Amino acid sequence: MASPSPPHLLSFFVFIFIFIFIFLTSVVSSQQFSTSDQTTLLNLKQQWGNPQSLADWNSTSSPCSWPEVQCRNGSVIMLQLDSKELTGTIPPFICDLQNLENMILHDNLITGEFPRVFYNCSKLVELDIAQNLFFGRLPDDIDRLSQLQIIEFGGNNFTGDIPPAIGNISALTSLFLYQNLFNGSIPPEIGNLSNLETLGLAYNEFADPVIPQEFGKLRSLKVMWMAATNLVGNIPESLSNLTNLTSLDLSLNKLEGEIPPGLFLLTNLDVMFLYLNKLSGNLPSLIQSQNLTQIDIAMNRLNGSIPDDFGKLQKLQVFNLYSNRFSGQIPTSISQIPSLRIFRVFRNNLTGELPPEFGLHSKLESFEVSENNLTGTLPENLCAGGALTGVIVFSNNLTGEIPSSYESCNKVNSIQLYNNNFTGEIPPGVWTLLNLSTLLLTGNSFSGELPGKVAWNLSRFEISDNKFSGQIPSEISSWMKLNVFKASNNLFSGVIPPEFTSLSELSVLYLDGNSLSGELPSQIKSWNSLTILNLARNKLSGDIPSSLGSLPNLLGLDLSENQFSGEIPPELSNLRLTSLNLSSNKLTGKIPSAFDNSAFQNSFFNNPNLCSTSHISNLHSCYTKSSRKKFSPKIIATIVILSSFLLLLAILFTLFMFRDHLKKKPKRTRTTWKLISFHNLDFTEENILSCMTDANLIGSGGSGKVYRIGVGPPRGFVAVKQISNKKFNRDVENEFSSEVQILGSIRHSNIVKLLCCLSNPNSKLLVYEYMENQSLDKWLHGKKRKPEMELRLEPPHFVLDWRRRLQIAIDAAQGLCYMHHDCSPVIVHRDVKSSNILLDSEFKAKIADFGLAQILEKQKPGDDNMASIVGSLGYFAPEYAYTTRINERIDVYSFGVVLLELVTGKEPNGKDGDLNLAEWAWKHHGESDSMVGVCDPEIKDSDTYMEEMSTMFKLGLICTSTLPSSRPSMKDVLEILRRCNPMDELPEEMKEGRDEFDVAPLLKRERSVTGPNENEGVLVSQV
Repeated sequence: MASPSPPHLLSFFVFIFIFIFIFLTSVVSSQQFSTSDQTTLLNLKQQWGNPQSLADWNSTSSPCSWPEVQCRNGSVIMLQLDSKELTGTIPPFICDLQNLENMILHDNLITGEFPRVFYNCSKLVELDIAQNLFFGRLPDDIDRLSQLQIIEFGGNNFTGDIPPAIGNISALTSLFLYQNLFNGSIPPEIGNLSNLETLGLAYNEFADPVIPQEFGKLRSLKVMWMAATNLVGNIPESLSNLTNLTSLDLSLNKLEGEIPPGLFLLTNLDVMFLYLNKLSGNLPSLIQSQNLTQIDIAMNRLNGSIPDDFGKLQKLQVFNLYSNRFSGQIPTSISQIPSLRIFRVFRNNLTGELPPEFGLHSKLESFEVSENNLTGTLPENLCAGGALTGVIVFSNNLTGEIPSSYESCNKVNSIQLYNNNFTGEIPPGVWTLLNLSTLLLTGNSFSGELPGKVAWNLSRFEISDNKFSGQIPSEISSWMKLNVFKASNNLFSGVIPPEFTSLSELSVLYLDGNSLSGELPSQIKSWNSLTILNLARNKLSGDIPSSLGSLPNLLGLDLSENQFSGEIPPELSNLRLTSLNLSSNKLTGKIPSAFDNSAFQNSFFNNPNLCSTSHISNLHSCYTKSSRKKFSPKIIATIVILSSFLLLLAILFTLFMFRDHLKKKPKRTRTTWKLISFHNLDFTEENILSCMTDANLIGSGGSGKVYRIGVGPPRGFVAVKQISNKKFNRDVENEFSSEVQILGSIRHSNIVKLLCCLSNPNSKLLVYEYMENQSLDKWLHGKKRKPEMELRLEPPHFVLDWRRRLQIAIDAAQGLCYMHHDCSPVIVHRDVKSSNILLDSEFKAKIADFGLAQILEKQKPGDDNMASIVGSLGYFAPEYAYTTRINERIDVYSFGVVLLELVTGKEPNGKDGDLNLAEWAWKHHGESDSMVGVCDPEIKDSDTYMEEMSTMFKLGLICTSTLPSSRPSMKDVLEILRRCNPMDELPEEMKEGRDEFDVAPLLKRERSVTGPNENEGVLVSQV
């Protein structure tokens, strides 16, 4: 190889020399730094507790080489200290960093009032102290920070007014004050910030503010985020001037009036949220923004027709207009948008046919048009994009058949077509769709037979009130995930195959109103989860199988209007039935003693050969004349004479023995009971008092005993709580009075009904509606405890599935939300726990036991009734240790523990060292964001619901924050839980506002809350 020529060799050495010179120069410059800046930074590290996250900060290295520090010409210009677990306050020497421009302290545990020391940082252009523990008011002279371009103060505890002087900081481009405790006014001076691009005031409780007209001057504004700020009045016309706006979020407010026509002329608008307001009026027809990707104006009072101009929004992905008052037809142009993914217009007054091109031009993921007055047929190409997850069209007037093209909807998990006028047979491939779990076809005219094979994950199957026929296939044993099967009022015939009883997860079975015949399977294999069995109005015959008595969780049994014969199996007495109907059969013999009482007197009509030993109406007595032994007249006369003689002797003896006693106490006052009723009663005082026996005792507590007493139809049973008369003291009297005062005055479907109270000088009785499924505590923890439980009823033998747990959480939250937000004055329960959440026969949850509750009037310091710590161990809010003042936040804390119980299955006082459940949950979250090891192992298919379970777990963390102000209100808690619930299981009043398991916008930004520990603070981001 030839050596380089001399000129080339010289160039080579010159290049090497220059490279070495530049390298040495950079090394030397990196070593040049201000020693005073180094000293200041090391003092800061010490001030903030020498956190391990700043381990690189030492006296032997250059601060400019530290990861958290940026320098210019050897001077510190930026401190990037977000999420470093810093504690303490801002020290006064921080501005010794004379060239500091960017100060980022986001997500730490720094406390104190607003740090005025930053006034001395003359070059500061960015100040981010969000997600910390600052408190107090912002200073009125905050405009002394005149060079600031970015203000990030969100996620703290600042209170009062936003100072008007903030409008003088003319260089501001970003102003974030979200998620504080501001409760004053919104200053119109913010409208003077001509360079402002982002405005975030969301999640504050301003005092009924309107949107200032001056905000229309913010011509540089791109993002306006004012969700949950108590906004009232109209959307001002001046917002039409915001021509650069890309995101508008005015959700969770109380806005009224019409949307300004010019608002849709914003040429750069990308995202528009007007969600959950109370707007009214017509939607404008001029919609010219070509960049809109999301429109969410759901849950308002908007009316008029849907403008056809929406179809011009070629980038639109999410279209949410549900729960309004829109009328007219759905414009065809909307179905032609190529980017459309989510289409939700349910609960309006829409008419006309569904545009047939839906799904043909875009990859639709969600299609929800239920609860309108739509006609015509289903769109043929709804699943053409291969992304659809749900077909939700129930409660319309749709006709025709299910298109065969739906056999390719492999991502669909829910098909809800009920309450329409559909006809024809179900396409074979629909039965076996890969991800189908819910199929609701009730209230149509579908026909055909049941298939032998269905989707592997099908859990809810409802086809009542149709024209299905044929036999129930023996292959039904392969439907292993089936939980609810409702097929009432069809044309099914033949026998019930024994294989049907092998479905171990089946909990609800309705086959009433068909033409089924033959005998019931004598051996029941796996119906251990069954709670309701309804086979009424068929042609079934033979004996009632005694094996029904072995079903551990059966609560309702209806075999009426069949041809069953023979005796009623005594094994049925083992069941805890709340409803029983064996009417109109051919049964004979005695009624089992467990049912031979007034509570079941309507259960046996039209069985001529049944008899009763307790004289149930409409049944003859088991003791007839023919069964009595006849005696001769002489024997009868002798018995009568002897009986009379013995009776006379007994009377004389009694008068002689008690003569003196009767003289001393000639009159004895008969014990009388005072009855106060709060509802229309279908029983008497005597019904209650005559049944207060140990045979009806089901539990006992600190205040007394609890009885389950039958009072006859239609109510069946009531629960009676007796306050102990031996230890009747002032505290018990107060508890009794509190419960009577509160429960007697409130009405809510998720609060247990107090029917009446009875009292005399020695005893107090509270009569409640009976809750068949006992308490949530027993379902979650009953099997883990020893048999010494006070409640005599057996703990449940199967676990609560996730769907039931979620609905129970929603029910309980509704009850507490009513107490906190709808009662005047507010009611604080003070003893929320899983044992005080009761479940009825359909697992509807109700809040109970108000003995410790307080009606939250205006409290004065030193009130005695607030001074005592009450509640239950494991559910205490931590502020009980240092304050005697109570508010709704203590219930929120306790409810957070209940949420953690529902997800984890753990008891509130865990076995993990000294940690209670809340402490354990925070410790786990601090160590790992993973849900591994969190979920109750008894929840089946937990992977399917992992997102919902994670949401509830993190919501439980937020509710159990150490700092009360960091906890959400019960209204916010309820809203988050409602969003986790699928549409098909929401009660009617909840169906508004369902989103796809997303807690946004309630928690759409990171929320800094404090955990249950002395260090006060752990970050829960994006619940």
